[in-house]
Amino acid sequence: MAVFDGEHIRFSFSQLGSAFGNAVKPTPLDNGRLLTYNAALADELGLTTADIHSESFRAILSAEAPLAGRQPFAMKYTGHQFGQYNPELGDGRGVLLGEWRDDKGTLWDWHLKGAGKTPYSRHGDGRAVLRSTLREYLASAAMRGLNIPTTQALAMATSDTPVMRERIETAATLLRVTESHVRFGHFEYLFYSRQHDALRTLADYVIARHFPELAEAETPYAALLQEIVERTAEMIAQWQAVGFNHGVMNTDNMSILGQTFDYGPYAFLDDFNPSNICNHTDYTGRYAFNQQPAIALWNLSALGYAFTPLLESDVINDILGGYEHHLQVAYSQVMRNKLGISDAQKGDSELFNALFSLLESQRVDYTLFFHRLSHITQDALLSTKTLSQFNDLVSDADTLTAWLSEYHQRVAAHDDNTRLTCMQATNPKFVLRNYLAQQAIEAAEQGDMQPTHDLMRVLADPFRSHSGLDHLSQRPNDDEKDLTLSCSS
Repeated sequence: MAVFDGEHIRFSFSQLGSAFGNAVKPTPLDNGRLLTYNAALADELGLTTADIHSESFRAILSAEAPLAGRQPFAMKYTGHQFGQYNPELGDGRGVLLGEWRDDKGTLWDWHLKGAGKTPYSRHGDGRAVLRSTLREYLASAAMRGLNIPTTQALAMATSDTPVMRERIETAATLLRVTESHVRFGHFEYLFYSRQHDALRTLADYVIARHFPELAEAETPYAALLQEIVERTAEMIAQWQAVGFNHGVMNTDNMSILGQTFDYGPYAFLDDFNPSNICNHTDYTGRYAFNQQPAIALWNLSALGYAFTPLLESDVINDILGGYEHHLQVAYSQVMRNKLGISDAQKGDSELFNALFSLLESQRVDYTLFFHRLSHITQDALLSTKTLSQFNDLVSDADTLTAWLSEYHQRVAAHDDNTRLTCMQATNPKFVLRNYLAQQAIEAAEQGDMQPTHDLMRVLADPFRSHSGLDHLSQRPNDDEKDLTLSCSS
């Protein structure tokens, strides 16, 4: 269709030069076919149902045809993986197809994951499997529904191509879209390989494409680093508040736009465990849930080091020094919203800490606790009926009563309708628990996509009820809790 060949398409990143990657020819899937797509995202991009179901789109999604006749591009980057610098990274199983301009003028990278070997595949086959692809498709939709910055997945293809992992699985592709695929690791690669002119070119490109207003700043590169620090802090605050554990916060998995990037062994907390580890290869707990704020700063410091050809060290250190303040301000605001507190007071930290202590000591389901609390009026906060609503979550009623009493005093001066409206818009009923994702994967592997469609429905609007789908808000049983996953999951 002409829509995939015309004025919507650009190729700016691949034109930056050979230092930034390699043109590649994808390896088509065998009998590649559309498996599912995000209709809301397609509409946002200006694509019709006919566009998505066209032969042209199927061929693009199956790695049979390029976008607008242009050769796809594998991006080169490096990064720190579990704290160790790895110079061998890059797009090992994905290719940048081009940039799509929507009707509002916004440019979106189209990136196809699972398109076969590239110069950066190392010993891999360049393929993705249905299991891992579906997990990213669902996760990105979940984060979008929660209003947390994220890459998005437009569509998935399945195929008859066999892929060997721990077992024979089905090859799949995922078309990921976002405003930028530039990672911290892009800057690290050019810095460590001493390509400092190209490093400056990259910084100029990022400013021109994503932050054109920064070009007018007194020191544009400082303004760019500041923007990345603030966006990252705000993203981490939202992760912590909603109970999201990324699992593999390597610098090559960090977006310069402060978006959640590269979904692998992620998890939304079930029982509140601040030390939760969702990546079974994370033997030291480097990427545990409660380590994410500190790791984000570590990663930003690695990025700051890569900026040293562009900025003086004291300028970089001053910018990095503001991270914790930005994080604390953003996190405090989100937590006050979760509790319906409209103003900041001196004792709020103690109120939050007492709640976290309660949730941790009694292994309380994080999502269900806040969701139930967001439907209880002030008059009912200390009632016996209210306490009974938490019987299945909290075993020590006295501790809960003591905290509810403190909370009741804190919100006594608040308008109750305003408080509850704020809480209900902040505390989701539905999150993508790992057991739900696993059920959807197992069904999809048998050809049943209905569980995926049901999940996509509730994840698109997770703050309200959905008729017939309340079971998707239930806590897992003991065997389904705290599933750990690998980077290929």
